[in-house]
Amino acid sequence: MTSVLFVCTANICRSAYAEMVATYRAPGLSVGSAGTHGVPDLPLSPEMAAELDRRGIPHEGFRSRPLTRELIDDADLVLTAEAAHRAFVLQERPVAVRRTFSLGQFASALDDVPDGVAGADLLKEVRRARATARRDEDVADPYGRGPEAAERAAEHLDRLLDRVLDRLVSAE
Repeated sequence: MTSVLFVCTANICRSAYAEMVATYRAPGLSVGSAGTHGVPDLPLSPEMAAELDRRGIPHEGFRSRPLTRELIDDADLVLTAEAAHRAFVLQERPVAVRRTFSLGQFASALDDVPDGVAGADLLKEVRRARATARRDEDVADPYGRGPEAAERAAEHLDRLLDRVLDRLVSAE
């Protein structure tokens, strides 16, 4: 598994944050992000940029992009901020069902995958262990809700990414 696509609504908060964190923390992975309703070329939201700044994670030059079939097809793994985003991806590209998860769903499934499982076997085991994507695992959208909401979203993403990136990097 070499490429991961993070997906949220506009690609200026959650998926953008996840892309920047993954790029910084897992340089061996090819990572990108997109929005189900993204507008091209918007910068990160100021609140999420501030969260990245607090963590010392560079984000200069980030620009949003809309989700496309090509982006889905090119990704080995698609991780969404919400179960609803996963449903959107699968409506657009049903063939991506075996490699598309909500981030919370993927992280939870990893708890049931033994250490040392890597590569294609990791994805196979996650598919086997996964439960239905649940709304209670969603990362809440902080857009327009102020710095506290951005901080909560960033902390939630950090917890999920800690679990996911460690396994994806060891799988490489």
